[in-house]
Amino acid sequence: MKIEQIYTECLSQGAYYITSDGEAAIIDPLRETQPYLDRLGKDGTKLKYIFETHFHADFVSGHIDLSKKTNAPIVYGTTAMPEFEAIVAEDNQIFELGSIKIKVLHTPGHTMESSCFLLIDKSGKETALFSGDTLFLGDVGRPDLAQKAANTSQEELAGMLYESLYNKILPLPDDVIVYPAHGAGSACGKNMMKETVDTLGNQKQTNYALNQSSKATFIKAVTDGLLPPPAYFGENVAMNKKGYRSYDQVLAQGMKALAIEEFEAMAETKGALILDTRNNNDFSKSFIPQSVNIGLSGDFAPWVGSMIVNVNQPILLVTHTGRHHEAVTRLSRVGFDNILGHLKGGFKEWKKAGKKADKMFRISAEQFAVEFKIGTSKVIDVRKESEYAAEHIAEAYNRPLEYINDWIKDINTHEHFYVHCAGGYRSMITASILQARGYRNFTEIAGGFSAIAKTDIPKTDFVCQSKVFV
Repeated sequence: MKIEQIYTECLSQGAYYITSDGEAAIIDPLRETQPYLDRLGKDGTKLKYIFETHFHADFVSGHIDLSKKTNAPIVYGTTAMPEFEAIVAEDNQIFELGSIKIKVLHTPGHTMESSCFLLIDKSGKETALFSGDTLFLGDVGRPDLAQKAANTSQEELAGMLYESLYNKILPLPDDVIVYPAHGAGSACGKNMMKETVDTLGNQKQTNYALNQSSKATFIKAVTDGLLPPPAYFGENVAMNKKGYRSYDQVLAQGMKALAIEEFEAMAETKGALILDTRNNNDFSKSFIPQSVNIGLSGDFAPWVGSMIVNVNQPILLVTHTGRHHEAVTRLSRVGFDNILGHLKGGFKEWKKAGKKADKMFRISAEQFAVEFKIGTSKVIDVRKESEYAAEHIAEAYNRPLEYINDWIKDINTHEHFYVHCAGGYRSMITASILQARGYRNFTEIAGGFSAIAKTDIPKTDFVCQSKVFV
């Protein structure tokens, strides 16, 4: 028997590859299936089952494509209603894999169909728990994502989650290894540990949600401080439940190299968004007018989902040389399948052709320190509220990038302001969106707060609530 965690950092997501006596199972696979097929071929194993812990909100699973290519059935837990062929398992149903067994534990709360998969080794010992979004390390799955679909409140879902955890998970042996679907950085929880594997015994001791004195205190603890989920989550759930275009088709279309004339025509006639995935430094110097910068070097896919939202939005790509395949793949992981192609030769070709280009007014933190005047200079900090609360520029306003569509309308077009984040990634996303929508009355600061902190600009850890966007 072998268990392998396949962890994708940009999504903070863990898929699992399990083998026993020539048979394999994959739990919560990513969209692109070829790496799994290659691994099966290398190991000489047959894929027997594809297990899905729930209808994921933060990424599109590769379950359908993988099933078509291997003939392995897709398995969901009790109450799931996929709109494609799948096994909907009963609670406590056993699936045999080589000499081991996988037991389905229906654990509603994060979503109604959420289930964990308990691995029982050939000796009959309960060995590993693939906990999906029911149990994370340091946290549990947020209970607010399925409210509309379930016609219930987040408090009711939290109550279900309590019953699932305290009645089905906590009674398991302490030495059971917990393999969650996500780690720190995922928006599916709020307090996850950076580790991605742990014992259940340690979680019983350290996880706040597993140490509540009552159902009522549990509900309060897990619902307190929940931020609104990213807007694209609902779109991803629908794709995972209803089905989607083959990844191979999406890749083939996105890999089309478009000449400048064709690129321009598509941008005009298809209502396409020009998405520039170069790093923020290169983008700031020169870019195609109206394009939006979300760099591949950061949490690319989640930010695309949060900023663009509509997974059907036509997209034209501008990438660094040779990185269009990566861009298409990472976009497809969060359901953005309408990629019309990429600019042949990248921005260098655009510039070489003498086409009109724009640039961002960006200055260094040192120059900002020279220009900054307390009481006069307006500063917008686009970091998360928690980052702002820890330390920020005196008198700066907190306007998190996540909510730009809410606060952008309040900007005074006649008042100059400076914008920064932690290191320059998010502030350039912000700046590109602002500029694409016609705002020119701002200056973006390179290096963000990390660079600003090294200057003598006054900073404080006091949070003025009037300056926090709510």
